[in-house]
Amino acid sequence: MSPFHPTQDINVRETIALSSPNELKAELPLSEQGSEQIAEYREQLHDILRGEDKRLAITVGPCSIHNKDAGLEYARKLKGLADKVSDQILLVMRVYFEKPRTTVGWKGLINDPHLNDTFDIQTGMKLARSILLEITEMGLPAATELLEPITPQYIADLLTLTAIGARTTESPTHRQMASGLSMPVGYKNGTDGGLQVAIDAMVAARSPHAFLGIDAEGRTCVVHTKGNEWGHLVLRGGRSGPNYDPDSLREATEKLSGAGVSPRFVVDCSHANSNKDFSKQSVVLNEVVDQRIAGNDTIIGLMIESNLKEGNQKLTDDPSQLEYGVSITDGCIGWEETEQLILETHAKLKAAQTVPQA
Repeated sequence: MSPFHPTQDINVRETIALSSPNELKAELPLSEQGSEQIAEYREQLHDILRGEDKRLAITVGPCSIHNKDAGLEYARKLKGLADKVSDQILLVMRVYFEKPRTTVGWKGLINDPHLNDTFDIQTGMKLARSILLEITEMGLPAATELLEPITPQYIADLLTLTAIGARTTESPTHRQMASGLSMPVGYKNGTDGGLQVAIDAMVAARSPHAFLGIDAEGRTCVVHTKGNEWGHLVLRGGRSGPNYDPDSLREATEKLSGAGVSPRFVVDCSHANSNKDFSKQSVVLNEVVDQRIAGNDTIIGLMIESNLKEGNQKLTDDPSQLEYGVSITDGCIGWEETEQLILETHAKLKAAQTVPQA
């Protein structure tokens, strides 16, 4: 008789059970005040997306969070700035814990919190939730990119805004996930620069779906969603070049309107729009703000990659040698430039609202 040949888990080394979402939330609960605050910020974003709130929504922060202390220091600085500009700008902190990779590399704080390929996801999930809780307690709205479809059950209650990245916008799994999310979702255009995959994602996620997922107890289940109407396009450029110029913005508006979805969109100042040069984000920001002031009110927001210190650094075998406040993924502008750009943008927007006296 032939020996038994396994046909499952041949390439699986081990499986490690995680705490359920409810167990983690019981350990790190969201307060009633925090819940009310997040709901209020989401409603403010709804008003901006509807065009009823004329403020500019700017999502700004590190390309990725890899150090809790540095992330919270940045949040405290951003909160002080947010209070100064709140009449013209809604500042949302970029708090990214999951990083899609073109090939291989560090996958983010949730996946590898110790920065050493030990993949202690239990600790990473707990760390991510604790950071979001502290940012919420500061009174600052938070945004992230949701990459793994299981992650929302653990942290989505703490998010004001989320994004589906250029590499996953075309994924049916992420469109289904987005249809059940409770906050606005930005869909980035494809890496080639094409808009259609993001527009298709917006249309798909507005509809109800049923798919496999987990419930709050961590049990495998069928998730039935209502559809999420708060989708919006994020222009980030692509291999074809930047797409924040007037002609590109006009094309985006026409295609969105033609598809029957919101014609309002966000411009990402980083990635291909800055030709992957973090120092050019200011050029993108200023040109887009000028277009907004000139009357293009379909521009409702911007995204900026920013950290305590400018630039980026490589993750080595000794994470203790990393420079504090410097990104280990994409390059970022530093805090001083960030503050200056936001204050200058605030001043421009405020001046544009001033009605000349006869």
